[in-house]
Amino acid sequence: MYGAELAEIYELVHRGRGKNYATETTEVAKHVWARKPDAVSLLDIACGTGGHLGFFAELFDDVQGLDMSEAMLDVARTRRPAGTLHLGDMRDFDLGRTFDAITCMFGSIGYLRSPAELDATLVRFARHLVGDGVVAVDPWWFPETFIEGYVSADVVTVAERTIARVSHSRRENGACRMQVHYVVADPRTGARHFDENHLISLFPRSAYEAAFTRAGLDVDYIEGVQAGRGLFVGQRR
Repeated sequence: MYGAELAEIYELVHRGRGKNYATETTEVAKHVWARKPDAVSLLDIACGTGGHLGFFAELFDDVQGLDMSEAMLDVARTRRPAGTLHLGDMRDFDLGRTFDAITCMFGSIGYLRSPAELDATLVRFARHLVGDGVVAVDPWWFPETFIEGYVSADVVTVAERTIARVSHSRRENGACRMQVHYVVADPRTGARHFDENHLISLFPRSAYEAAFTRAGLDVDYIEGVQAGRGLFVGQRR
């Protein structure tokens, strides 16, 4: 999952599909500052190749990222200052410092396997916050908003490289099983194919809210943003 082949094309694909990293970061920052107007430091969990980090860095003075994929971080390191990116798992990381805000974008929280892991992860987030810090989580789909059998297909051409992405999602034991196929082609190397298999938990809204509460965070759910998935925003009590 999230190996070198995908890391190389990750942002090209999603930008080509219409993902607007600037709009998403601005939306999150708005809700952070509504609760903590003096927020200047931010940690982006599951930062991937750093698509959101660059825009967060335009809004906050001190921005860092954490991800468990070395391949994704290798791409992010090509444009982020040394020391601002960390290899780690959202469930058990310890950076030895606190932040005004912590974010987890693009449904990455759904890779947690159980409500117990969700609870433990939100506690870990809260431990890395200053006293009145803010956590913003862009969730994956809820059980009732997930579309069984959903198929997505996109073709993106950037310079001489063309990338086709086709995905199929189905429900599996309370989670989303998503199979994604990629074909990448350019004039020099021809076409190559690889695929990825993802299992993403379909946590209900109540599970997120309970996890925030148990972590000592007062939480609000903002509907309609982040491609329709909404946004959970919690502030440490």
